[in-house]
Amino acid sequence: MDKFKSLLNITQQINEGISMIDVNGVVILWNSFMEERYNIPASEMLGRKMSDFLEDTISERVLNTKVAMSDVYYSQKHDFEEQELYGYVYANPVYYENEFVGVICTEVDIIDASELSKELEATREKIKFLENEVKSLSMNNFDKILGKNRAIVKAKSIAKQVAKTNSSILITGEGGTGKEVFARAIHKYSERKGTFVPVNCGAIPPELFESEFFGIAPGAIRGGAKAGKSGIFELANGGTVFLDEISELPLNLQVKLLRTMREKKIRRIGGTEEININVRIISATNKDLAQMVEEEAFREDLYYNLDVVEINLPPLRERKEDIGLLIYYFLEKQCKENNKPFLKISKDAFKVLERHEWKGNIRELKSTVENMVVLTSKKTLDIDDIPNYILDSVSKNKQMEIYPMDLNEAIKRLEVNKIIEALEISKGNKSKAAKILNIPRTTLYYKIDAYNIE
Repeated sequence: MDKFKSLLNITQQINEGISMIDVNGVVILWNSFMEERYNIPASEMLGRKMSDFLEDTISERVLNTKVAMSDVYYSQKHDFEEQELYGYVYANPVYYENEFVGVICTEVDIIDASELSKELEATREKIKFLENEVKSLSMNNFDKILGKNRAIVKAKSIAKQVAKTNSSILITGEGGTGKEVFARAIHKYSERKGTFVPVNCGAIPPELFESEFFGIAPGAIRGGAKAGKSGIFELANGGTVFLDEISELPLNLQVKLLRTMREKKIRRIGGTEEININVRIISATNKDLAQMVEEEAFREDLYYNLDVVEINLPPLRERKEDIGLLIYYFLEKQCKENNKPFLKISKDAFKVLERHEWKGNIRELKSTVENMVVLTSKKTLDIDDIPNYILDSVSKNKQMEIYPMDLNEAIKRLEVNKIIEALEISKGNKSKAAKILNIPRTTLYYKIDAYNIE
């Protein structure tokens, strides 16, 4: 008897329905879940036939057939207010020493189960997304943004100041200036608990915009995931959505983004439930959005919602004082990543890299250093390790230099540039440099002394 009481107590703690009838259809077990679900207390149910309270139950069908059954059902709970009930039930005949003694039935609330399924699916998607983001999240913060240039220092100061607010931020600058690095640093500094989700607006086909941003309800698309799919805003809930290349978003989709920003709610495709969202929007562009607004290529109302705070990142050619710092940072990083001992770089090679225009900005510099590190077999990087297109570009820029009207000064400047260039190509070998310049070696020595060329 004590064991039976303990068993009954356990059934009261389980968060699903458990009931049992004997061979006569009399209820002998009716746990607390069933009491609450059907609004019938066990004190009334026990000792009475189930058919006195409920019609055509699966328990009674199994009682007659003695074959296990399962089913999904719908009914209404008549309480203070009408409540719809959706359940999955499984009834099984019970035998004791080969004698049929009754039917036991378990019941699960489908709405609760489907909500749990949706939460699990969203969690799986977040885990999968986070696995790809962990490394970049751990690396990207303000400490990793190197530079003493006045403009970059100012940009970092503004970013830190607004990071802990909820205001939208627009980061502007040429490609490769580090807009996503800044966005990640802002997110990390903000201490928002949600995820940082980067989105390339130019890479999403218009027909997939809504499903990517708002998600898909369970069963909404034939052949799709049964549990549906979380959209970008759900993945980033409590965190930050980074909209890169925001200028590429078509006008008809700009309206939907604006509505979401204003209402802070989304609805999955094929769904009826509105989902509240709390996300911080950081957008980025390498185009002039204000000019696009004037040309009616970008919505004015969306522009003002995105551009609450604007942070402009200067191109690398305007950060000459930072190029050396970045060269050594990437050199150390690439040596570690490619399992090489730390390499040195010659002064001549360093000067060439400093003179380059870097139209691809920091991204181009990083790629160049990586190229030099992986291809060299020497301990010191030199001019011949620099990609040819950079050498050609630096040489062309020198040729395009504007000379003064004073002919003597112009000739002097031209000779100095050409002698330096020849010495760089010959790696300091003056005999080879004299041959390149097509002048006697004694003349070259004289001009090096006269012009004080090192």
